[in-house]
Amino acid sequence: MKAAIIGYGRMGHEIERVLSERGHETALIIDAANASELDAAHLAGIDVALEFTTPATAYANLRTCIEAGTAVVSGTTGWTDRLAELEALCRQRNGALFYASNYCLGVNLLFRLNRQLAAMIGRVGGYDLTIGEVHHVHKQDAPSGTAITLAEGILAEMPGKTGWVDYAPGVGQAANRVEDPAEAGEERIVIRSVREGEVPGIHTVTYESEDDRLELRHTIKNRRALALGAVVAAEFLCGKRGVYTMDDLLRIS
Repeated sequence: MKAAIIGYGRMGHEIERVLSERGHETALIIDAANASELDAAHLAGIDVALEFTTPATAYANLRTCIEAGTAVVSGTTGWTDRLAELEALCRQRNGALFYASNYCLGVNLLFRLNRQLAAMIGRVGGYDLTIGEVHHVHKQDAPSGTAITLAEGILAEMPGKTGWVDYAPGVGQAANRVEDPAEAGEERIVIRSVREGEVPGIHTVTYESEDDRLELRHTIKNRRALALGAVVAAEFLCGKRGVYTMDDLLRIS
């Protein structure tokens, strides 16, 4: 497989290592210094591009790949209010797009457990709910895409919840930011975002009643877990057409 890496930060470097380990060729690397080279000419002959950049650049990067006819895997978060546009473009152009907010297998299992637990708690009642996420100081968006996916899973299973808000003192900007968790009320889920050190990612869903506490928690030990999942997704996408997610890769209906 001939791959392009779009975004050559920590994740891009890890993806390059995993590609090499699995016998693939990194034929093109695009970063801020040569961003102008992300075009149809440079993408010619590329089987799959792996895009892990920033919320400000992801949409344009993915659109360029789709318009060039290059299959693309993306894990950039913080921009997905426009994802539906690219999915529609991909189908229109008979292209190939794979998007996930998190490529770690354990996290994707967490997503499914999270929905099942939310449905059960919704039937039982009597529990308050919060989501916590901790990431390294270099992560630009808050809350994380993984935390938002967890919140969306809960919203789909608990009719009493109508949305989510982010509580993240001193961390970036978010449209749903609150200064005090009490502002959320009972109908909205509070996501508490923290940025510290070099933490790859910790996500916790906590249900608490007057009598007990129940938690789902996932900790990523290193970026390799994410890079490996992204490369496996690229292998899955190679030669295909259409829009795919981790549900397709894991064959979960």
